[in-house]
Amino acid sequence: MKRATVTGWGKCVPPAVLSNFDLEQVMDTTDEWIHTRSGIKERRVCHVETSDMAAVAGQHAIAAAGLDPEDIDMLLVATCTPDRLIPSAAAMVQAKIGAHNAGTLDINAACTGFLYGMGIATGMIAGGLATRVLVIGAEKLSAFLNLRERTTAVLFGDGAGAVVLEASDDPEEGVLGMELGSDGRLTQLLTVTHTGTEYPPEAPPYEERTIWMEGREIFRNAVVKMAEAASNVLEQVGLTLEDVDLLVPHQANIRIIDATAKRMGLSPEQVYVNIASYGNTSAGTIPIALTEALEEGRVNPGDLIVFVAFGGGLTWGGAAVRWGRRTKPVNASDAALPPNEKTGLQLLAARPRT
Repeated sequence: MKRATVTGWGKCVPPAVLSNFDLEQVMDTTDEWIHTRSGIKERRVCHVETSDMAAVAGQHAIAAAGLDPEDIDMLLVATCTPDRLIPSAAAMVQAKIGAHNAGTLDINAACTGFLYGMGIATGMIAGGLATRVLVIGAEKLSAFLNLRERTTAVLFGDGAGAVVLEASDDPEEGVLGMELGSDGRLTQLLTVTHTGTEYPPEAPPYEERTIWMEGREIFRNAVVKMAEAASNVLEQVGLTLEDVDLLVPHQANIRIIDATAKRMGLSPEQVYVNIASYGNTSAGTIPIALTEALEEGRVNPGDLIVFVAFGGGLTWGGAAVRWGRRTKPVNASDAALPPNEKTGLQLLAARPRT
């Protein structure tokens, strides 16, 4: 059976920064209040669309793998903020990067979406349905923020990350095991209201089409489920928490990350964290964090890396990956977003209000 191994990686973070000090100007909050409760100092606001960020991240991942877009035979985009409901964001990305030989599919598992994408890609490779799969996590959550709701507006940002998974015959590397779960009884704990077919066609006020979250319950469930997912997936493959070299968790809240690591018995040195710079980019957090961990030399050949995530649905997931021999990109891409001269605050202020 073929193993799915990561051969390419890339990210796209928009240039416009929205700092905590910026938010102090438009809502009743402070940098200290935000940072102490979330670990976030700033986040990015995108001036284009989700598929544009996804395309840039995907092109970097393809180049890092030493491939051409035409080599990709399946393209998966994990997002809960697509440009449109129809067509899929993946189809739009395919056209933008020239991956004309690929099948395309969107995945909506909120913050766990990237891991669901990895699971689908791993199964397709193992079953012989695909050889090279591009998995992208991309979100433009700024489109659904209500600046009157400081409990959510301060948490989320925009960004995208991607990996290429290729079929390998090496039993010592690649995705060793995965666990994916969901509890649909808890859907109302994290949702975007006034979207979809359950609402009348006339558009509600912009402030009603926004992210709503029950923070305490999300925190409690996230810590338990992410730690359980990590332990379960390691047990599946005959490994333990002592074997973990690096944990790359979903970057939702520093308190959740710290509590999860403590529950797993991991030291801070074993956990990759970049939430201070980007906030919660939902499906984008793990591939962005993985890309930066590689850039910073935090990943070595043969390392056991565990990914864990938790998100709306409620969904959760874990993956155990034995890293291969290469930690440097084969090639580099010059793909980038179009220029932007506006600040994060200016971009938010320019959104339609009705």
